[in-house]
Amino acid sequence: MKLDREDIAARQPATGLISKRGRRHLARPRAETKKTLMKTAAIDRFGPPSVIKLRLLPVPEPGPREVLIALHAAGVGVWDADIRAGWWPQGRPKFPLVLGSDGAGTVAAKGALVRRFNVGDKVWAYEFINPKGGFYAEYVAVNAEHVGRVPRRLDLLQAGAAAVTGLTALQGIDDHLRVCKGETVLIFGATGAVGTLAVQFAKWRGARVLATASGRAATELVKRLGAKGVFDPRSPRAIEQLRALAPDGIDAVLALAGGKTLEGCLDLVSPGGRVAYPHGVEPEPKRRPKVRVIAYDGEASVLASARLERAVDEARLRVPIAAVYPLAQAAKAHERLKKGQVLGRIALKIR
Repeated sequence: MKLDREDIAARQPATGLISKRGRRHLARPRAETKKTLMKTAAIDRFGPPSVIKLRLLPVPEPGPREVLIALHAAGVGVWDADIRAGWWPQGRPKFPLVLGSDGAGTVAAKGALVRRFNVGDKVWAYEFINPKGGFYAEYVAVNAEHVGRVPRRLDLLQAGAAAVTGLTALQGIDDHLRVCKGETVLIFGATGAVGTLAVQFAKWRGARVLATASGRAATELVKRLGAKGVFDPRSPRAIEQLRALAPDGIDAVLALAGGKTLEGCLDLVSPGGRVAYPHGVEPEPKRRPKVRVIAYDGEASVLASARLERAVDEARLRVPIAAVYPLAQAAKAHERLKKGQVLGRIALKIR
């Protein structure tokens, strides 16, 4: 999402017969060296970043259809901050609550019904509101349907920062906007965790990519990633600049932020055009005649993971990482997130 040195059990001889007594003797070190507690970054109550504390909690046991992942890295998302601050789908969670929705590492163990993976495989995973705990931890147990193999071109830190954002970006560009070669596509919110990947996927599909960015560093970043035209959404001339970049209109928009400037940009979408935005963008884009507006969630599945793996390699995807913090400094990662202007994604390095 793996074998840690502490998880490697005593090895049995490769050849030869062993008596029952000998087998019992060999089994004892395996039980003694198995790790039962793990470090986590968890909360005991909702509140500001300071409520995130390093906690020792039991290592989760994988069910028959689950994979236990020894995590190398985890992504830090704005939705993690929303949960920490008090948002919850319904009722109240069980505390202590381990935060984190995605990450990458190696398979440490698997359930009896899991066939797609072997111990030691490099994998990444996404599980929102995971019933067995989040990804700010040394281990996570995840439904195998939501686990995929790490693409060859990504290391585990990059993969940990791109599991859910990669799914969200690719599904927005491919499944909902259905971007085609030669189209003009606007990525509104292009410098964030999803946007930096979406720019690359849209370019890979052959689109002429326009992007928003504020400041020199952000502008240079999205240009390096493939944007042909960039404008500052904070400028009072933003719509005028976009109109100059797209005099014939825009075919599709991936909206990763909302507001007045976005609405002005959407006025330039051609009839028959498409607008897609992930749930959570506020305010939501307004509906328009002759323009299809689609709200969606990034969804994990076996097929989605396989498609993302191929797309990452074919697009030669780069994963911009704004900052890396150790697990013990998860609260500082949330403080950094709170400041805004994050170019790419923040990640936690766990191993």
